[in-house]
Parts: sequence; structure tokens; C-alpha cells
Amino acid sequence: MQESSHLLESPWKEHLETAVRAARDAGRIQIEAFDKPHTVDFKGETNLVTEVDRACEEAIHSLLRETFPTHDFLMEESVTPRTDSPFLWVIDPLDGTTNYTHRYPQFCCSIALQHEGNTVVGVVFDPIREELFTALAGSGAFFNGEPIRTSDEDQLIRCLIATGFPNEIRKARDKNLRKFAKILPLARSVRRSGSAALDLCYLAAGRLDGYWVLTLAPWDAAAGVLLVQEAGGCVTDLKGAPPHLHTEAFVASNGRIQEQLLALLSGKSA
Repeated sequence: MQESSHLLESPWKEHLETAVRAARDAGRIQIEAFDKPHTVDFKGETNLVTEVDRACEEAIHSLLRETFPTHDFLMEESVTPRTDSPFLWVIDPLDGTTNYTHRYPQFCCSIALQHEGNTVVGVVFDPIREELFTALAGSGAFFNGEPIRTSDEDQLIRCLIATGFPNEIRKARDKNLRKFAKILPLARSVRRSGSAALDLCYLAAGRLDGYWVLTLAPWDAAAGVLLVQEAGGCVTDLKGAPPHLHTEAFVASNGRIQEQLLALLSGKSA
């Protein structure tokens, strides 16, 4: 991974390098098991977890715990005791599990580090495409070692927007269907990939211009939010306030269409 002078001087350099190693370890597990039958358990009617999710989480946790034994962890598939450590690793070992179980090649590993409540490291790795997205607070966002920036588009009709739907959509209070129908005719198009972390990375890299979601877990969003911010984009909740670890509804964009998206999604005129 190419390093800028800011990266070389960053106090989070070792944390980033270790997170990258952990993400690549998880990626190898995902690729090796991709075409094999999976043991699928259900956290809900349509919310899946496989033996690959658990194996990836164990590999990531093991490496990070060995390197940083005093740090805390927030992970999708298991609970570890919390201490008063100022460091918190936020981990989604396999974002896009439903895609993965169907051999649909849109999934990744997402790892973020928070220090005193602020996200300082973000790593997302797509093993199918060998695409590595990284960010350090104050040092920019990178794709396979090269700097990335969000797009410059400011007209919604020229924008490619992404969204997601709740895992338990049948039980969700807001199923996002009305908002989807509202945005769809006003944008160039709307995508739904099934991996929130990759959607945020694609926004950071300028492949997407905007993104919204109504229900997202911390491990889905933490790394991707930092990538968007470090790439020059904007991320808020539905009311336009800065997000935090337990924000569930996000609106993210290149910054140029943020107010338009917020107005449309809140029911106000754009």
C-alpha cells in the first residue's frame, strides 16, 4: 500500500497496517469458501449468518487482540467484555452475507477503530475484486494505495445514488419503499447492492454520488463513514446532524447534493 507523508507521520499507522492484514486474512477465508456449501443460521427470517462470518470474525479478532490486547471490540457475530479502554474496534467480518450465500460477488470485510469515540481508522476489503479501501483520520482516503475523492456532480438527475433496505423488511416500521420511489425518478438511477460498506466506499471513490439508508448497524457503517468523510464527502443523519457510533439512519453524498437528498428524504421540497 502506497503511503503519503501524512500516513507515515500518523499515530494510527500501525493500527491501519494491522487492520489491513486482518481484512486480507478474512478475505482469504471468504474466497476459499465462496463456492462451497455453507451452514446457514438465522438471526431473523431474512437475516443470515454463516460459518464463514464466524471464521472471519475469529481471524480478525485474534490478530487484533494479539497486537492490541488492551483494546475493546464491537463485532457483529459475538460479544466480548467491554472495559474502559479508549480504543474500540468495530468489525463486520462479512458485510453482504446474503449475497455471499447466493454466490453473488458483492461482499467485503469492514474494520474500523475508534479512539475516545472518534473513528480514526477505516479498512474495507473486497476480496473478489482485490479492492482495498483505507482511511486515516486527517490523512485522506485511499483505494489500493491511491488517493480518492468524491465526485463533483451537483445535479441530482445526473447522479447515481445507492440505498439499502432493512434486513427484517417485513417487520420494519419504515420499509424505505416510499423514499426509494421518491428518489428514483429524480436521479439518474438508484442502486441496491446488498453491502452498505461497499456502497460507502464507492461513494468515497466517486463511483456513486449519494447514498441513504434507514437502518444500519455500527459495524456496517463505521469504516465507510470515515472513508466518505476523508474523501471530501458529507455524512449526516436524516436531520442533518453529524453521525455517531449508534446512528442508524444515514444520508451520505459528495456534499454537493446533500441538502437535496435531505430535503427529499425528510419530506420537504428540494
